[in-house]
Amino acid sequence: MKFIWGIYNSKMALQSKRILILLAVFGVLFLGCQKEKSINPLEKALASNSPLIKRVMDSLDQYEVQIRYTQINRKNDSIQFTDFDFQVDKNNYFYPASTVKFPVAVAALEKLNEIDSLSRDTRFYIEGDSVETTFAKAVSEIFAVSDNAANNRLLEFLGQDTLNQRLKVRGVAPMQINHRLSTANADDLTTKPLIIYINDSTTVSSTPLVSSYPKPLAINKIKKGKGYYADEMLEEGPFDFSFKNYYPIEAQHGLLKRIVFPTAFSSEQRFNLSNSQHEFLLDAMFTLPKELGYDKEVYYDSYVKFLMFGDSSEPMPEYIKIYNKVGYAYGTLTDCAYIHDEKNDVDFMVTATILVNKDGIFNDNVYEYDEIGIPFLAQLGRELYKYELNRK
Repeated sequence: MKFIWGIYNSKMALQSKRILILLAVFGVLFLGCQKEKSINPLEKALASNSPLIKRVMDSLDQYEVQIRYTQINRKNDSIQFTDFDFQVDKNNYFYPASTVKFPVAVAALEKLNEIDSLSRDTRFYIEGDSVETTFAKAVSEIFAVSDNAANNRLLEFLGQDTLNQRLKVRGVAPMQINHRLSTANADDLTTKPLIIYINDSTTVSSTPLVSSYPKPLAINKIKKGKGYYADEMLEEGPFDFSFKNYYPIEAQHGLLKRIVFPTAFSSEQRFNLSNSQHEFLLDAMFTLPKELGYDKEVYYDSYVKFLMFGDSSEPMPEYIKIYNKVGYAYGTLTDCAYIHDEKNDVDFMVTATILVNKDGIFNDNVYEYDEIGIPFLAQLGRELYKYELNRK
C-alpha cells in the first residue's frame, strides 16, 4: 500500500507541476495580450512632452477637447477600422462651424445624380445674387478655402430638411443643420430659387423649399462663456447655442469613413454617388488653394489643413494628401481628416475639436486660434503620424 501510495503521490506531483507550467505560460500570454491591448496611441500622443500639447492637457477643462482617431488595417479586400476616443461625447456640444459644409457638398452631389437634366458642371445663380457659378465650383471652393457663399448656394439647392434627412438615412447621426453661414438670411426656412441654365440662353427657376422650424438642442454645454456681443453691445450671461448647427464628432467621422471607404459600408449606408462624382469629391477634398488659382501667399497650402501642418505656412510635402474639412468660429477649431502618406504607405483618420476662448466672451473675435488651438491640432497630427510610421 505504501508503494502504491508513493506512486500515486508522484503522479499527482507531476500533474500539478504540469498544470503550474501551463498556468504560467497562459499567464505570460494573457499579460502580453493585455499589455498589447492597453497601448492606446491616442493617449500616448496626448502625453507628449511637446509644449503645444502639454499646455492644453495641463488645463484641459477650459478647452473642451474631443478627439477620435482611427487606425486603418487591410485584410484581403476588407477594411478594418479601430477607433480610439478622447472625451468624445455627442451630448457635449461644440459649435461645428464650417465642418457642416462637408455634408452639404455630399448631399448636393447626391441630389444632382437624381436629376437627369443637371450635372455638377451646370451653371446657376441664386435669385437676387449676381454671382454665377457651377455646382462643381461651389464644392471645390468649400474644400479649398472654406467659402461660406459657396456653401450657402448649395444649401439653397437642398433645404435644411432635405439635407438632414439625406444624412440620417445613411446612418450619419446625430446631426442637425439649421442655418446658413455668415449671411443675413442665415435662419430662413424657405430657400431662394436657383436660376439654372439649361443651355447657353435658356434658364429655369427652381421651386423654393420650406423646412420645418428647428427644435432647440437640449444637451450639455449648450450654453457657454460668461458674456457675448450682440448688435455691438456686450451682454452678460452665457451664449446660447440651442438653435445653432449640431454636428458632433461621431457624425463627422462617420461621414468621412463613408466617403473615403464606401465599400466598407452596406449599400444602404453609402451615398448615391457615381464613380465620377466620388472621384471628383475626393479630389476636391485634398486639392490645395494654389491649384485652383488662389494667391499662395494668402491661401498657403495648410490654410485649411490644421492637422500636421496648420501652424506652418511652408509648402506641404507632395506625397502627403489630406482629405478634410475644417471649421473655426466662436473660438472653436475642428478638423475632420483622412491623412494619406503615399510614399510610406501610411493612412489614418482624425477628427478633433478644441475651444480656445480664454476670456469667456463670444462674438468679440478674441480667440487663441493661432497661439494655442491650431498649434495643438498640428502637433496632435504629427504625433499620430509619427506613431503610424512605426506601426506594423
